[in-house]
Amino acid sequence: MFAEYIGAPVEAGDFESDVWERCAPVTIAHLWSGAPAPVERQAEARTCWSDKALHVRFVCNQHEPLVVSAEPQTERKTLGLWDRDVCEIFVAPDPTTPERYFEFEAAPTGEWVDLGIVLTPEGRKTDWEYRSGMKAAASVCERGTKIGITIPWSDSIPKPSRGDLWLINLFRCVGPEAPDRYLAWRPTHAPEPAFHVPEAFGPLRFN
Repeated sequence: MFAEYIGAPVEAGDFESDVWERCAPVTIAHLWSGAPAPVERQAEARTCWSDKALHVRFVCNQHEPLVVSAEPQTERKTLGLWDRDVCEIFVAPDPTTPERYFEFEAAPTGEWVDLGIVLTPEGRKTDWEYRSGMKAAASVCERGTKIGITIPWSDSIPKPSRGDLWLINLFRCVGPEAPDRYLAWRPTHAPEPAFHVPEAFGPLRFN
């Protein structure tokens, strides 16, 4: 996957900006297991970067009722967001240590969550208090959902240089029933639904 450099930042909710036409899409078209996902649940994702942030846009097919909170709040992170409809990007800025990565999610309600993750031989350690300063936005129409995520550069997510290579994965959770609600750009092929598999992360090259 490639992230195109843009001269000025694009807002998380600016889904129709011309900059997205310059960004090559990838398709989230498989279940976590590698099996094909129904077209009605598939999504595409595009990324770009500016001097301020990493920008991600998801465009999702939506042919069923949304699974979302009846009382969404967007002023603080929503833990447990992954139990409802959501789009996610996992980012490992240092490809030599993919076991240290960051999780960003946004829902069709505009709710969001950001987490710092480290995988160790003893298990997964999660920084529940991690604060990235991310922004999220969403737009819902009759047959589609758009999700925008902006991740500002910071000590944990440092601004890249042209040509840099990071590792990422992209996910979508959609619908009420497991296990078929778990979609991945790069399937993790875990025995049970699981996204936290750095070995499955794919390249993100900064152009």
